[in-house]
Amino acid sequence: MKYRIYIEKFTSHDFEKYYSLVSDEGVMAMITERAIPIEEAKIYYDLLLKNNEQHKSFGNFKVFHYETGDFIGLAKLAIEDNNLEEAELGYMLLPEYCGKGYGSEIAKLMLEKAINEKSLKKIVAIIDPNNKASRKILLNNEFVSEKVCEIDGLPGEILSKKL
Repeated sequence: MKYRIYIEKFTSHDFEKYYSLVSDEGVMAMITERAIPIEEAKIYYDLLLKNNEQHKSFGNFKVFHYETGDFIGLAKLAIEDNNLEEAELGYMLLPEYCGKGYGSEIAKLMLEKAINEKSLKKIVAIIDPNNKASRKILLNNEFVSEKVCEIDGLPGEILSKKL
């Protein structure tokens, strides 16, 4: 598949790009149900950078439009505690890029990346059950719903795909 996007890992120089996503109420509506204030965002960004250091193939990535080079969002394929058998897939898009197929491309690109990591056995994704667009993207990529539950006080659905 030819992609309209490419990814690069977030670095210590990319906070403004990250903040442009998490400070936007529209972007965060189905994630935290609120925009993230700058001080809290800095704490989360430090955690993101630490996660990015764990493994060269996993972490949080900036997503760019291939032709224009414009920053359009975040892609996540993250592991926890060096568990190389399971990774979490996620993404965020700036509002002007929503509904144009970029979420599907990010999911496919991250799944290709996951499949190339021979150690991974399972990919999970956590969404708001009301996020019909993300749910459709995941189901189209053969994820199955494991459970609908409350996660950190918010509605959540855990979907997974065995590799």
